[in-house]
Amino acid sequence: MESALANAACISDQRQKIEQYKLILSSVLSSNNVSQAKGFIDHMVSDDVPLVVSRQLLQAFAQDLGRLEPETQKEIAHYALTQIQPRVVSFEEQVLIIREKLAELYESEEQWSKAAQMLSGIDLDSGIRMLDDTYKLSKCVQIARLYLEDDDAVNAESFINKASFLVSNSEQEVLNLQYKVCYARILDLKRKFLEAALRYYDISQIEKHEIGDEVIDEEALEQALSAAVTCTILAGAGPQRSRVLATLYKDERCSKLKIYPILQKVYLERILRKPEIDAFAEELKPHQKALLPDNFTVLDRAMIEHNLLSASKLYTNISFEELGTLLGIPPQKAEKIASRMIYEDRMRGSIDQVEAVIHFEDDTEELQRWDQQIVGLCQALNDILDSMSKKGVAVAV
Repeated sequence: MESALANAACISDQRQKIEQYKLILSSVLSSNNVSQAKGFIDHMVSDDVPLVVSRQLLQAFAQDLGRLEPETQKEIAHYALTQIQPRVVSFEEQVLIIREKLAELYESEEQWSKAAQMLSGIDLDSGIRMLDDTYKLSKCVQIARLYLEDDDAVNAESFINKASFLVSNSEQEVLNLQYKVCYARILDLKRKFLEAALRYYDISQIEKHEIGDEVIDEEALEQALSAAVTCTILAGAGPQRSRVLATLYKDERCSKLKIYPILQKVYLERILRKPEIDAFAEELKPHQKALLPDNFTVLDRAMIEHNLLSASKLYTNISFEELGTLLGIPPQKAEKIASRMIYEDRMRGSIDQVEAVIHFEDDTEELQRWDQQIVGLCQALNDILDSMSKKGVAVAV
């Protein structure tokens, strides 16, 4: 191998030199021999080979990596990246191809994070090799998607944030949709359920079933709608959640969903019992049932807050002990959750700690005052019109 490479290096005619190297490369790839492949790479990055030749040969090597056995391919590709690193500026195109090939291999083996890490090593902001915005956007979205396969919202978000600077000018509808899906999933994983719900719902309203070469079936749109409902139910109880619930409840498509019965009860502010909550829990993903620092799960907290808000519509006041029994939690925790919801303006009421009672307030009085003001305004306007008519002033009706 060494003598073959040395003989090729001595050829003065560049075309013949390249052809000889290609024959050696073909032999190396056919043999699946790791040591020979490493020797070839070492020779290519050495000063014995002109840059014009080594670029061409390393590109051919990168493109034909798929001919090697998977484990051999990984070992040689990683070795190539290490050896090229000191001169990476001269071999950016070759490094990009090697990384894409390795990422493809890791993805086929469902090693999602490794595939994402391999692609994230591509220098998308290189000043030497110009990459168009569509390519940059596609890589950022692809990396985010791969991280999300392993529920890694932190790394996925960093690449989606990069993509957000590119997507506004993108005319690639498929990429734009993939970006939206990734963003919704990140918000979901970070437990920003209300924001995630709005994005899922936006995706579910797509009317075009064919975008480029991609076909969007009804099932995918239904999944997005179902995810929107789930996230809304898990969101913190309050006015914003109520508005989103109203939008979903009035959407005719939701009545066909498996989780429609619980959506209906949540929208109508009915208290949910344990069997209903357990049935809903079966449809949730692991992060939606994760344990929180206060020893409640995400689902537990959402259901307790919902039932507390529902209780506020039924009771004028209730003791901590009775409230704890109703919610299935200790009275002290019931008081703490209620005080937080009142403080965050998600529920109207006041707490009497001396009497250990929560007093709930509703909007009835405010609505009555509002109605009276409207009646008063209409009456005043009617009096003005009557006065104008008596004075002979023509009034357009």
